[in-house]
Amino acid sequence: MANSLVDVFRIKDLRKRIGFTALMLVIFRLGTIVPIPGVNVNALRLFFMAQGASSSIGLTEYLDFFAGGAFSNFSVFMLGIMPYISTQIIMQLLMIVFPSLKKLAEEDGGRKKIQKLTRYGTIVLALLQSYVITVYARTIPDSISIGFLPFTLIAMLTVTTGTMVLVWIGEQITQRGIGNGVSLIIFAGIVARIPDAIVTLIRSVQSGVLNPVVVLIVFAMFLLVVALVIYEQQGQRKIPVHYAKRVVGRKMYGAQSTYIPFKINPSGVIPVILASTLLSFPLQIASSLGPQINWLARFSNWLRPQGIPYLIIYTLLIILFAFFYTQVSLNPTEISRQIRENGGSIPGIRSDKIEDYLKRVLNRIVFPGALFLAFIALIPTLVQKLFNFPSSVAMILGGTSLLIMVGVDLDTMSQIEGHLKMHHHDGLVKKGKIKSRNL
Repeated sequence: MANSLVDVFRIKDLRKRIGFTALMLVIFRLGTIVPIPGVNVNALRLFFMAQGASSSIGLTEYLDFFAGGAFSNFSVFMLGIMPYISTQIIMQLLMIVFPSLKKLAEEDGGRKKIQKLTRYGTIVLALLQSYVITVYARTIPDSISIGFLPFTLIAMLTVTTGTMVLVWIGEQITQRGIGNGVSLIIFAGIVARIPDAIVTLIRSVQSGVLNPVVVLIVFAMFLLVVALVIYEQQGQRKIPVHYAKRVVGRKMYGAQSTYIPFKINPSGVIPVILASTLLSFPLQIASSLGPQINWLARFSNWLRPQGIPYLIIYTLLIILFAFFYTQVSLNPTEISRQIRENGGSIPGIRSDKIEDYLKRVLNRIVFPGALFLAFIALIPTLVQKLFNFPSSVAMILGGTSLLIMVGVDLDTMSQIEGHLKMHHHDGLVKKGKIKSRNL
């Protein structure tokens, strides 16, 4: 492993890519501490410190966690990259609902048009969320040092621009750096919260709030869950496919045997992100406008994070989106059509039954994968309720953060290993191959 790390920095191209990625992530971290003009930083710090005394995971802490602390700072990057991810997922779903969009994406240059529509949608979503944030800021005493109307305009422009800058940084990392840029930005935001979580945990043990034995038990459980997540992320069902001899032009291609890899969790972390977004967005609006509207205040209290209704709806949405997104990314009808058109067959399955067989296999492997995904997403709440862990530590130990950290790490290491082998060096591991789990 030590020799592999040395080889990483010996290769000039790989060294430049890693350096560029590190520089972009440093810029992202600097942007998380630059506040919006017109914000009283001291008043915000006192307000969120008072909120932090509560052990429950609130909406503010949830948004702050994945923005790397940018939300509580009311910084230019306070929305993070989440509006862009949400818009991407919405566009992919719209391509299923509206065939004209899917046809547009398959045309020459269609991908660029879809990407442009995604950026426009990101701007609209960021503007809407930034306006809700300005309404929320009014509920914090002495948080705004200028008039509300000027602050609203400045905040909406600044925060939306910050989100689009992060989109640009993510694209630059993907093209000129190493790993998936958007995923690495979320990864950096989560990792940046780990030192504060460790300090909070140590203080809780020193003050007697937590038993050291309980902490060791929870961390042992955490390591077990990490191993299970890695195993689940790389687990797959291989469907064998045989192709007969065929003539293409003047060439004859011999019979081939291959397989279709169906992952246990083909949709990755997307169902969790989509379920979180679908719940947090109306909850954010209800929390901000609740003091002025009574029924919104009651709705916000009913759908509060860690509440029974929230957890039930959250779990059901994850399972629903896991099934739905699998049908989007792995369409059995399209796969079976391609197999038949290329003269392929699945051993023991009639040609007209391939589609039904693939659907049956997908449903069997996706259901346990969706249940496992929902269980991982609920770990922070379970750890906090059962062991009285601080919310910042509980969110590190599981949920979306764990899935993203493991997935991005596997994906980045896979790309580094590919560069090493391309330059005739050994990989990062002596045996086997690191499998990518691209988000």
